[in-house]
Amino acid sequence: MILEALGSAVLGLVLSWAALHRLAHRLPTRHLVLATGVAGALFGDFVTHSALGPGSPVLSLVGAAIVSAASLSLLLRPAGRLRRRSAPA
Repeated sequence: MILEALGSAVLGLVLSWAALHRLAHRLPTRHLVLATGVAGALFGDFVTHSALGPGSPVLSLVGAAIVSAASLSLLLRPAGRLRRRSAPA
């Protein structure tokens, strides 16, 4: 159980590091992104482990990766300016 949690935390750290390198201009501060990736992975591991039981560590890591990626996607900001059109009169 400890190795599974440690593995999911490392997986969340790797995913958030990759997001920072790929999308740095669209993400907030580095500390927030790293913490969100790790917390999302740990939460995903917890939920998947609770749902499937202790016999599937690979599936728990897959669940951790999915929840971590979903958490990181919530931090993304729009790429450019939003174009607002005036309402027709």
